[in-house]
Amino acid sequence: MRKEFQQINQGFTCKNCGQENPPAPKSCRNHCIHCLYSLHVDEETPGDRLSDCKGLMKPISLDQSGKKGYIITHQCEACGKIIRNKVAPDDSQKALIQLSLP
Repeated sequence: MRKEFQQINQGFTCKNCGQENPPAPKSCRNHCIHCLYSLHVDEETPGDRLSDCKGLMKPISLDQSGKKGYIITHQCEACGKIIRNKVAPDDSQKALIQLSLP
């Protein structure tokens, strides 16, 4: 059973590139604005922070969703789980373009 979304919007230091990331301007920060990597911290519901994995999540694709705009698909490098996250307005345009290339 899916639990309710838990809003957590904190700044962090990226475990992949080491860059600082501020809290998101409108939503919850869930990936690095510089390299687009994330961490596998949520298990079932965004914000639950219940995953035991804690692996790096590599951005593997960029797709367009009619309602949500652009979506980054992340894959955990430790366990393989796939998670989709909305692009943040302050994400690196250069990193997004590189991700969209074949």
